[in-house]
Amino acid sequence: MDILLDAVHWINQSTAGATERITNTSDALWKYFLLYALVAVGLFITVATRGIQFRSIREMFRTLKDPAGTEYNGKKSISAFRAFTVSAASRVGTGNIAGVALAISIGGPGAVFWMWVIASVGAASAFAESLLGQLYKRKGEDSYIGGPAYYMQRGLNARWLGLIFVAFIVVTYAFVFVAVQTNSIVDAVAGSFNVDVTETHGMGFRLAIGAIIAVISAFIIFGGIRTISSVTEVLVPVMAVLYLFLGVLIVAMNLGEIPGMIGDILAGAFGVKEFTTGGLIAVITQGMRRGLLSNEAGMGTAPNAGATASVSHPAKQGFVQALGVYFDTMLVCSITAFIVLLSNPTYGDQAKGASLTQSALAEQLGPWAMHFLTVAIALFAFSSIIGNYYYGESNIRFMTEKHLPMNIFRFVVIVFVFFGAIASLDLLWNLADLLNGGMVIVNLTAVCLLMPKVLKVLRNYESQRKAGLEPIFQASDLPEIKNLDAWDGTDELTQRSYWDEMDRKMAEKKAAKGR
Repeated sequence: MDILLDAVHWINQSTAGATERITNTSDALWKYFLLYALVAVGLFITVATRGIQFRSIREMFRTLKDPAGTEYNGKKSISAFRAFTVSAASRVGTGNIAGVALAISIGGPGAVFWMWVIASVGAASAFAESLLGQLYKRKGEDSYIGGPAYYMQRGLNARWLGLIFVAFIVVTYAFVFVAVQTNSIVDAVAGSFNVDVTETHGMGFRLAIGAIIAVISAFIIFGGIRTISSVTEVLVPVMAVLYLFLGVLIVAMNLGEIPGMIGDILAGAFGVKEFTTGGLIAVITQGMRRGLLSNEAGMGTAPNAGATASVSHPAKQGFVQALGVYFDTMLVCSITAFIVLLSNPTYGDQAKGASLTQSALAEQLGPWAMHFLTVAIALFAFSSIIGNYYYGESNIRFMTEKHLPMNIFRFVVIVFVFFGAIASLDLLWNLADLLNGGMVIVNLTAVCLLMPKVLKVLRNYESQRKAGLEPIFQASDLPEIKNLDAWDGTDELTQRSYWDEMDRKMAEKKAAKGR
């Protein structure tokens, strides 16, 4: 045990210099480039689509009512509403709980405002990338598959760019983000048991928790996924709803404090108050970085999952994804921010993650709330480990289907799961920020190049809506866009007869109720 602890101390000392270099590089990337690029691209897409994320909010909710039909292979598809609830539940995780707390602890209350800004602008980017994910998806054996690597290859004829994106998403999600999840679990459990993991005696605690998570993760990744994921897919949404309920309850208990809190957020956002973090730019970058990590708008992750959904028109998935960004940041992140700010935390003295949200929740509702959040974070983070691994696996399969590379990849994932328990909070989050930046640059470059096709598909959707039709898309509608075999008209879902059948079923249900 002593040898292992010595090894951990050596790793932490060795990575201390790397942490500083990564932090400086990440800060520079965000401060001097991404801060402006994200806003510029978001505004470009906003102008090009005539403010699609603002003028189509009603349409976002309307598309949630799409019924579940049958896919081309006869299997039951996932409805738009079910896809939304699954994505919403997966978003309510460590980014919302630990990430928001980290932004506030470093950047002060003003960081919350810039989370809202990146969500408002980023919703346009989310719309465009998810539309493209649907447009260029292809038919797999059991379901559709797609994502940025696919629309880079099929839309831009640039497989090389798709491979660069694959490298970023595999390293970012399957390696670094799984370590972030483990770190969040350790932080939360330590908060519940009042263990100082920064001290020497807390290192054994870290190792024990890390080993447990790594073993369970290995069991899932190498063969037990169906059993355990069937449990987490039920528990995680329940925990998400409970967390939101507690957050709304706390806000309701402190309604009188809300106006002053919003005042502090706005004052901090524009540099009215002095912060020890280095001023206005630090506040803005912290808010945008954590907001992006939470809602993932423009990062290219959501299109990987969204491409598997069965919808009648690619634009529908864009609307659903844009709504998901609002739900994540405007609702969930705001609730977490209010919980934390009600505890009057100190700003800029020390980076704090999930433990800050825990202590704030306990202050409002009692010690039991801290332990509830520990369980919730553990479930959120553990389900995210599984999800992040699958992001990596699906993109590895873009390169190769061979078993040996896949098994090597799985082993490395487990190593990073364990590494997250002993790595520093600053190292993991700043490395995630740095790699996030790389993903965003590659993905949004492709999205900008493909915007003419996005606009054509959007106009196709809106022209059908104006004609009073339920939008249906087929490749023959826009023959100038190539490589759309998933929309070639052979799939039952893309036939107008599908919607005629849906209308018939709805009429039968109404008639049955009337009897």
